[in-house]
Amino acid sequence: MLPHDLPPWKSVYHYFRLWRLDGTWEHINDVLTGKVRQHSGREATPSAGIMDSQSVKTTEKGGQEAMMVVRR
Repeated sequence: MLPHDLPPWKSVYHYFRLWRLDGTWEHINDVLTGKVRQHSGREATPSAGIMDSQSVKTTEKGGQEAMMVVRR
């Protein structure tokens, strides 16, 4: 499902896989992220990170009964 102006999918996938395995994609992402941050007036690397978590009650019923299909 690649646009017609790109090479055959096998060639595209071959290079994608090579670059993913050797770290090229990660390096490109790091460089572009830094440039976008600098363009918006911030430091290239973040000075802090924020993590958030939330617990959500999903069911009133637990244990094996919740996982079993009721047969009639």
